[in-house]
Amino acid sequence: MLTIDLTLLIQFINMMVLMFLLNRVLYKPVRRIIQKRAEYLSSLQTQASGFDKSAQERREAVNAQMAQAAVQAKNTIDRSRSEAQADASQRLDARKKEVQADKEKQTATIHEQMMAAKQSLETELQGFATQMASKILGRSV
Repeated sequence: MLTIDLTLLIQFINMMVLMFLLNRVLYKPVRRIIQKRAEYLSSLQTQASGFDKSAQERREAVNAQMAQAAVQAKNTIDRSRSEAQADASQRLDARKKEVQADKEKQTATIHEQMMAAKQSLETELQGFATQMASKILGRSV
C-alpha cells in the first residue's frame, strides 16, 4: 500500500530537483541546438531557392539573348541574300546589255559584209553575164 509520509515528500522534491536539473542541463541545450539547426537548414533552404531563382533568371536571360541573336543573324542573312541577289541581278542585266550590244554590233558588221559581198557579186555578175552572153552568142555584147 501507499503510505503518505516524509519519504513521499522527499521523493517529490527529489523528482522536482531532477526535472529542474535535467531541464537546465540537458533539455534546454538540446532544444537550443535543434532550433539552431532548424534555423540553419531554413537559411540554407532560402539560399538554395534564391540560387535556383537566380539560375532560372540567368537561363531566361541567356535564352532571350540567344533568341535575339538568332533573329539578328536571320535578318543579316536575309539582308545579305537580298543584296547578293540585287547585285547578281544588276550584273546579269549589265552583262545582258553588253551581249545585246555585242550582238547588234556583230549583226551590223555581218550585214555590212553581206552588202559588200552582194555588191561585189553584182559587179562580178554583170561581168560574168556579159561573158556568158558573149560565149553563147559568139560575139561580144
